[in-house]
Amino acid sequence: MGFRKQAADVRRIVGIVLAVLLIGGVAMAVAAGRDSKGTGTGTATRTVRGVIGSEKAEFFADPDVVKALAAKGFTVKAETSGSWDMNRFPLKGYDFAFPGSKAPADELRSKSSVPGGPLRPFYSPLVVVAHRAAAQVLAGNGLATLDGTSSGKLLMRPYLGAAQADRTWQQLKGTEKHAELTGTVYITSTDPVASNSGALYLAAASYVADGGRVAADGAAVDRTAPLLRKLIQVQGAQQSGSDAPFRDFISGVGNPLVLVYESQVASLLIQHQDVGDLVVLYPDTTVSSDHTLVPLTATGRELGELLSVDPRLRDLAVRHGFRPQGAAAEFTVATAGHTDYIDRQLTGVRQAPVPTAAVLRAMARRTRG
Repeated sequence: MGFRKQAADVRRIVGIVLAVLLIGGVAMAVAAGRDSKGTGTGTATRTVRGVIGSEKAEFFADPDVVKALAAKGFTVKAETSGSWDMNRFPLKGYDFAFPGSKAPADELRSKSSVPGGPLRPFYSPLVVVAHRAAAQVLAGNGLATLDGTSSGKLLMRPYLGAAQADRTWQQLKGTEKHAELTGTVYITSTDPVASNSGALYLAAASYVADGGRVAADGAAVDRTAPLLRKLIQVQGAQQSGSDAPFRDFISGVGNPLVLVYESQVASLLIQHQDVGDLVVLYPDTTVSSDHTLVPLTATGRELGELLSVDPRLRDLAVRHGFRPQGAAAEFTVATAGHTDYIDRQLTGVRQAPVPTAAVLRAMARRTRG
């Protein structure tokens, strides 16, 4: 009995020691987890909320982007909105707004007290995607030129002349073999009142139509208002983001000419997705869309800086078709096998200056009558 009692006492002591060690181990694990969160080497510690243009939704949803941001201590929760609608978006509680260009960003700056101003991590020129038959007919009628079978230039002055005259596809030579080309010749764009790409379409068109002058006042808006109204009203109902019209085009639905960001095309090519009979037409006068992040908090500014300089995130931006600001080496390398579609140097493309946000808004309102 003495031996059994002694053995029981030993087991009791061992049990107590193990319990103490177990509790200590759990405490150490919790402390280690806290330390990991504090240094940003473990799970992302800060949730950053933002509102973004729809063309950047796939970038922020990319698992590799999510992973790269988490490695730097960020989890991004983003909602989409038309760039021009962001000014009416309830931004309280958000860390950043990320419209598609400088003009709507300038309006949003008044809602930010963060020093340093907006950041422009990447950009993308506006292009027109066309089905091959439509591109060939435009080229055959002096409205476009083709460089091979997959890219070319949209000649803005002749195109605007055709729009002014309400030209139809049936009036163009070469359409008799393409029953799908019917009705008025027009480019599908997004709603210029709500969306960045639609507003920049007006900026480029007004610049060309007004003899290379940037609209600066009401008189300039008046001079081009009838033409710009035609460009928009012929389309009927419009989307507030560029993602849906591009998806419709790729699936073979809707108009054969659609205004999109170059990044949307480049993203599909870089990721080796099928683009069908798509032809990229670079307007000979266009606008490059500087995707501009407006920090609303210090954390939002940290995110913008990270997107601008982090090598991994810059590479991922290129994967989604964007051109990083600064050196173009990443974009050049990524698109090396796709030069039949992508004009990496934007050869022969003139950049139209963009009017102020107030003038662009006035232009957009006038298109509604």
